[in-house]
Amino acid sequence: MENESPVEAWIARAQSGDEVAFRHLYDRHVHQVHRLAWRMCRDEELARDLTQESFIRAFASLGDFRGDAAFGSWLHRICVRTVLNGLRSRGRHRNGREPFTPELVGSDNPEPLAFAVRDRLQEAVAGLPDIYRTVLLLHDLEGWTHREIAEALEVEVGTSKARLSRARARLRGELGTELRESIG
Repeated sequence: MENESPVEAWIARAQSGDEVAFRHLYDRHVHQVHRLAWRMCRDEELARDLTQESFIRAFASLGDFRGDAAFGSWLHRICVRTVLNGLRSRGRHRNGREPFTPELVGSDNPEPLAFAVRDRLQEAVAGLPDIYRTVLLLHDLEGWTHREIAEALEVEVGTSKARLSRARARLRGELGTELRESIG
């Protein structure tokens, strides 16, 4: 256990039933999991519910965690599956009318024109089919590799790449002329 990292030590303690360790792992990862859930469903109440459900599922299967991937990556894969299943079972889709969030595409102090462009980009991303939006968000905003996305979504790496390409093509098609006109 000398070479064990602090995260591995917390995981080992949680696997043995230590409630303090569960709380530590939750506190350390809850914000990232919630951010991912919110980006995927665009509904604050639903994102909170799905975040909690993700942790319940993760902690229930913590005994299966072997450390082949980073704990955060493993937890995010559980979150992605939980959100996709939650959206499917609830028959809910975002309406694209969520409040503007600068974190989606950049600066916290945009010019009025940038507000309009960013707002339109957010609308376009929200309007993508789930399979394309999920890959786009995971790759471009969360920084996941195609291998990680493929594992989380249980698809081939080539499928992840194709979905990202299609998502970007749809955004270019929908926003290309509009953005060129806005920028001048």
